[in-house]
Amino acid sequence: MIHRTDLAALTPAQRANVIYAQAQSELSTRLWRAAIGDTDRDGEKSRSPLGAGSDMAMDSLLELLGTQAPKSAKGKCKCQCACACHDDAPDEVAALPKGPMTAERARAVAERPAALASAPAAGAVAGAVSLGNNARYADTLAAAEARSGVPSSALAAIINAEAGKGQDGSWNPLSRNPRSSAAGLGQFLSGTWQTLAEQGGTWLNEVARARGWLKDNGKVDPSRRSELLALRYDPKASILTIADMARNNLQHFESAGLNVRADSETLAKAAYLGHHLGLGDAKKFLAGNIDSARARQLLTAQIGGSAAEQRIASAGDATRAHRKWLLEFIDRHVQPDKFAS
Repeated sequence: MIHRTDLAALTPAQRANVIYAQAQSELSTRLWRAAIGDTDRDGEKSRSPLGAGSDMAMDSLLELLGTQAPKSAKGKCKCQCACACHDDAPDEVAALPKGPMTAERARAVAERPAALASAPAAGAVAGAVSLGNNARYADTLAAAEARSGVPSSALAAIINAEAGKGQDGSWNPLSRNPRSSAAGLGQFLSGTWQTLAEQGGTWLNEVARARGWLKDNGKVDPSRRSELLALRYDPKASILTIADMARNNLQHFESAGLNVRADSETLAKAAYLGHHLGLGDAKKFLAGNIDSARARQLLTAQIGGSAAEQRIASAGDATRAHRKWLLEFIDRHVQPDKFAS
């Protein structure tokens, strides 16, 4: 949280941007956890709009992965950019709600014009990311963003959550999960990688066709499957495929009415959920419909049988244990702002 004295040093427009961004981030995190039915970290219990026996109201779905579009934004473009299609942002922030940053105040602040949140910081470059010891992947991430429209910072957050890392934090393109077939920077399962190779419009499909890995019916030739799967260890192939999968998953979420582009954090979390679980299980997870056997299988693949059984015993059932683990993992590890330049 930025200190009052630091705010005083900013221009009025910058102060507005900081205050809005802080409010939007708090609101997004609270809605993400509350809508899934997780316990509030301050000890308050949140009732899930998708809990057992509840109606899946569209308003609840819209809030599930982020905020609903501000009522004041009706008629504006969906990008929520600072272009001429939006109202001019005010230069002062005197009209913003006063007092502690409660959920109610965050909602009120979120009603301010979208340009407040979109005004770039001085010297910022669109699409630029701060990668530290992973700077060698910057060009590929930029190409993946240009291809898919998914921000580089979100793609970097997905990789950082999935890939194995060296002691210096560098991503290991040869990562392999010993408990499953997941491999590479994107930890793609063999079956998922093959499906994406057979899916028209993906980078992987283009490469598979060019290299003769597909039969006339568009399916992978079994005799070439090992070559296809080996490509998971190629950083470029993995990053571009992460982007294609993220784009497709986000489009499916949007078609269901979910506002996955409310802010950078919501977009990254939604993209990661689809990447980590696959679209089918992600939809079940959001609706609270992953059965106990599947939840046990998923949790065991991630943390091992012994640790999974301990968590299941503590939570009371496998579905609850898996949900709790995944929500905590996403909160800790999917942080796109960490890579924002």
